[in-house]
Amino acid sequence: MKAIANDIALAAQARQNQLTKPLGSLGRLEDIAIWFAGRTAQSIPKRLQPAICIFAADHGVAIEGVSAFPAEVTAQMVVNFMHGGAAISVLARENQASLNVIDVGVKHDYPNPINSQGKLFRSPVCVLARPIYASRQR
Repeated sequence: MKAIANDIALAAQARQNQLTKPLGSLGRLEDIAIWFAGRTAQSIPKRLQPAICIFAADHGVAIEGVSAFPAEVTAQMVVNFMHGGAAISVLARENQASLNVIDVGVKHDYPNPINSQGKLFRSPVCVLARPIYASRQR
């Protein structure tokens, strides 16, 4: 792991202190910004490429009649994400963020699976009946 550049971290701290805000008012966020500056060796780090990850799965509770929508809707939403039709897709586009949808347990199949290796897990049984994944899957 790359060492933190202390001189750069100090420069980042000095920059934080000169911004128009009360000293330390951003709390932990300032600490993270200073650490990140030291880690990247840039007192003002370059803008990162934003990414959004959606982990899609069914929880199995729909069979109990407590869900607003049936399990089939999860697969439909995944397809909607993939084709850019969901609100999160619009937010990703507007912010030049990549959008990644990872299937970790969608019950129903859909065209064009997202992962090249297919589903990471098959849909679990109802979470009320037993733990969602076996300990070997965690």
